[in-house]
Amino acid sequence: MPQDQPETRRHNRDQSPWHVPVAVEDVPETGLHVEIAADAQVRAAVARIAGLRDLPRLQANFEVTRRVAGGLHVTGLVSATVGQTCVVTLEPIVNEVEEAVDLLFVPPALAPAAAEAPLREEGAAAGEPEPLVGGRIDLGALAAEFLILGLDPYPRKPGAVFQPPPGIAPEGGGPFAALAGVKKVRDGR
Repeated sequence: MPQDQPETRRHNRDQSPWHVPVAVEDVPETGLHVEIAADAQVRAAVARIAGLRDLPRLQANFEVTRRVAGGLHVTGLVSATVGQTCVVTLEPIVNEVEEAVDLLFVPPALAPAAAEAPLREEGAAAGEPEPLVGGRIDLGALAAEFLILGLDPYPRKPGAVFQPPPGIAPEGGGPFAALAGVKKVRDGR
């Protein structure tokens, strides 16, 4: 799946219905462990945004540690029980989602320099650092974002297999055989 640009991810976090802000100054030198669980109202709002049938459980565990020049390193796990609809049978199904989080946040002025190896610390997140806007991160918005990233876009009930209608998809014939079958049916052949 292609990575969103940091500006897009930041905009998505601003629009999140779940907010659990943590300021840099609230993180002790030894780090901060945060466990969060979304209430029913937040789960309903996240389910609407994510296109889920329902969202009976959404929780996350994070370790937040300080980094060079006022930055923060966030690691953890987002887990959820999601109600989706099978793309084959259209029946309701329930799936479990678990997404690992590993992000480095740095003040915006340092973001380009933080991507370079000398500022990287052992255990720091891979990839481009995120901007630390206003000296805060939002763990609720991160959890909602990583839940959405972890969703199966084409959920299937176990054992569900798509069977095209008879006469639409002839045996063999390559990737366009189904279209040829549709044309034959439409033309009355």
